[in-house]
Amino acid sequence: MAAIPEQEGCAIVPGFRHQFPRVVGFTRVLLGALAFATLACGVAPGAVRAADAQTEGPYWASLRTQPANLRVGPGREYRINWVYLRAGLPLKVLRTMGGWRLVEDIDGARGWMLAQFLARTRTATVKTGTAKGAMAEIRENADGSGRLLWRAEPGVTGKLGECGPMWCKIDIDGRRGNVAKAAVWGAD
Repeated sequence: MAAIPEQEGCAIVPGFRHQFPRVVGFTRVLLGALAFATLACGVAPGAVRAADAQTEGPYWASLRTQPANLRVGPGREYRINWVYLRAGLPLKVLRTMGGWRLVEDIDGARGWMLAQFLARTRTATVKTGTAKGAMAEIRENADGSGRLLWRAEPGVTGKLGECGPMWCKIDIDGRRGNVAKAAVWGAD
């Protein structure tokens, strides 16, 4: 490849059509001073802290994709403990570490999952009732009054809406109603 002559004030990179200005003298010092001032004033770290504060645990998330691996530690080198095959399952995020989240599922299993497998969409799963075969009642009104719309079996998952002190709005495959907070996991 033939040598490309430099033009005054610009460095020409072979294979590129654009010229990239050189940073020299006063400009380099000015950029360095601005970067130092930004860090010294806490502008960049404050922005990072604010972003981390929004994602620190505990908070609720749901599985974005399937399959999703639950590992014993925060890294791909750790052993897979569980493989989740159902998107939309609610998980409680207990802690964050880089791109990894320590999560807990409805059965109490804990482990680490990549954040890319999680969504901030709130979902809830009907808990297993105290009586064998107990189902959660889905009611018409947000206070639990009104007619019974239908019953949901344990393990049924739906999108969670607003929650009051005792009841939450829920959407299960397009069917909307209100469910008791105590009957679902993912609503506390």
